[in-house]
Amino acid sequence: MHIDLTGKTALVTGSTQGIGAAIATGLAAAGATVAVNGRSEASVESALGRLRAGHPDAALLAAPGDLATDDGAARVLRDLPHVDILVNNLGIFGAQPALDITDAEWRRYFEVNVLAAVRLTRAYLPGMRERSWGRIQYIASDSAVVIPAEMIHYGMTKTALLAVSRGYAKEAAGSGVTVNSVIAGPTRTGGVEDFVYQLVDRDLPWEEAQRAFMREHRPQSLLQRLIEPEEIANLVVYLSSPFASATTGAAVRVDGGYVDSILP
Repeated sequence: MHIDLTGKTALVTGSTQGIGAAIATGLAAAGATVAVNGRSEASVESALGRLRAGHPDAALLAAPGDLATDDGAARVLRDLPHVDILVNNLGIFGAQPALDITDAEWRRYFEVNVLAAVRLTRAYLPGMRERSWGRIQYIASDSAVVIPAEMIHYGMTKTALLAVSRGYAKEAAGSGVTVNSVIAGPTRTGGVEDFVYQLVDRDLPWEEAQRAFMREHRPQSLLQRLIEPEEIANLVVYLSSPFASATTGAAVRVDGGYVDSILP
């Protein structure tokens, strides 16, 4: 299967590192013009430099702006008024005892992980409908279905994304625009490595720490390892393509078999 996204413009939020950077790389390799987003111009330029080093022919755009704020979202929309593919990847996470999560933290997690994606969907979906083609995706998590006791505020936001995705898919019905969520399983990123060491012995070498984390905190995984960011990106690139034209309103799993269910 050869995926060609030439002529399509994609915005990947939170794409200066981790899963977002892998998604931006995958879309660029498929021929899309990709806008890289981060909170600062410096982080975006650094990410663009790394992407160009590996893909010198890639068509790339800078889209700096803090999407959890009205001003930051307005800046991105001003610089990038139209996109064909929107990947809402931006998200924060961290372990915290359930009864210690403050009102301010609940709000911050909702604003970053959910409301930022809603803002962009609300802005870009009308244009996609007018052009009769578009792809909107939300990067959710196994935590949307299996709420982790150590970060229920994060799990709540990912559950909300499943509802948002399904709802906007109905709004886009019959238009040629598809809207889906991607349920990503435990994935190896710099942030996740830090998170792993919050929960296991910091003196362990990484490979041992990873195994201990999966054994003690994610025993449901059928992969029994962390997923690589590129494995998440592969699914996102497919869902962004014409080959996925009949997949909409779905919560598609790339979770390494973590969720113990034959349905999401």
